Amino acid sequence: MLLKRQVLDRIVKGEIDLAFRRWIRPTVKSGGTLRTPAGLLEIEQVTAVAMESITEQDARRAGLALGELMGLLRQKTEGDVYRVQLGSIGPDPMVTLREDDDLSDEDLSHLRARLDRLDRVSERGAWTRAILRLLEDSPHVRAQDLADGLGWERDVFKSHVRKLKALGLTISHSPGYEVSPRGKALLDKSTPHEQ
Repeated sequence: MLLKRQVLDRIVKGEIDLAFRRWIRPTVKSGGTLRTPAGLLEIEQVTAVAMESITEQDARRAGLALGELMGLLRQKTEGDVYRVQLGSIGPDPMVTLREDDDLSDEDLSHLRARLDRLDRVSERGAWTRAILRLLEDSPHVRAQDLADGLGWERDVFKSHVRKLKALGLTISHSPGYEVSPRGKALLDKSTPHEQ
């Protein structure tokens, strides 16, 4: 479910708490969350509704006039109309994690163990620190170019970087990546055999 930045800003301000979409199958679910540029958005409820049941007040809560909302919903003819009750936007825990560069000995031990495990189970052998160093040396370089330099397929390279991102060690950009503050702290505290 895509939401424009201006809509996200209005959700943060409390001006919008509904969205309407026409979907063959909903892309969000009740009780879920949605990672957005403004933070983590709560999806409180997703309900199929008849277009005729949408009121002017519903449209205002979605940040639109009723006629404008109906026009948008009529642009697609396939699928059902869904009412999406939006909750608050809070900090994205992934952003909080990647910005945390105050690593305790326990944090370092845990991260090293996770990276060692990723290296052990990989058909490519030890790759985690090498990829972190590559991203540190080549920020914002296209994934295809980085993969080509390693002789890897782009999708394989990207899936490996996603594993590092899940640990809060990298940040994705368009194009490329960079090592997060957490990742830099880990690299700065690397032992000689981890280089």
